[in-house]
Amino acid sequence: MAAQTQFGALTLRSCHTVAEFRQVFALQKEVWGFTDAELVPVRMFVVAEKIGGHVLAALEGKDMVAFAFDLPGFRNGRLYLHSHMLGVRQEYRNTGIGRRLKMMQRDIALEAGIELMEWTFDPLEIKNAFFNIERLGAIARRYVVNQYGITSSPLQGGLPSDRLVAEWWLRSKRVETLLETGNHPHVTPEQTVSVPAEIYRWKTEESTRKNAAEVQHRNRELLQAAFASGLSVLGYRCDGVGAGTFELAQWDEQLAL
Repeated sequence: MAAQTQFGALTLRSCHTVAEFRQVFALQKEVWGFTDAELVPVRMFVVAEKIGGHVLAALEGKDMVAFAFDLPGFRNGRLYLHSHMLGVRQEYRNTGIGRRLKMMQRDIALEAGIELMEWTFDPLEIKNAFFNIERLGAIARRYVVNQYGITSSPLQGGLPSDRLVAEWWLRSKRVETLLETGNHPHVTPEQTVSVPAEIYRWKTEESTRKNAAEVQHRNRELLQAAFASGLSVLGYRCDGVGAGTFELAQWDEQLAL
């Protein structure tokens, strides 16, 4: 497993004790605002760490400011890691700590001979989509409707919890080129699907929530149809006013699921 490392003033390391998992539990609640019934319990972190999963944390002194949580998965004869949660305290966002935790997960996976990590993300979350596709080099070609049901998190705005499945092929040309050069492979999109910058406000205000629901429904149909035709999300463009656009094309590597 990757050793303890430093990221500026923060210490990044694996968690192993119940006391540490209680800190993860508390930070999870702070980040997402779930009711207790929807939180991953401390016992699950304990079990995960014993069966091949990992709980990684970033600490400033003894204060936990970010964490990442993954579980082992197995599908179609392939072992992979499912990165279930990545949470960062508000004041530490946009500092690079989320990416560094993901890279630590990548190191752990490769040391174990695992070449695929997956996680899910909300297609309406513009910054998160950009991070996953452009900063990490993940692709998406599966759409799950209302994966967790209607959740209590204010981030969801009362909408169905639709999710895209991010596939991070750790040894792919796409990912290795991005990590080695810092340059994202050029994408010539065959189709685009846009998310308006107003989506965050629309989700939080009762009077405009129907606008957010309309965008979600439209994009759900567009992305599902694109995936059925063999396209994948390979790029994500953000414009000067905060809107986001999925860029879809044929993925030339087409690694097997």
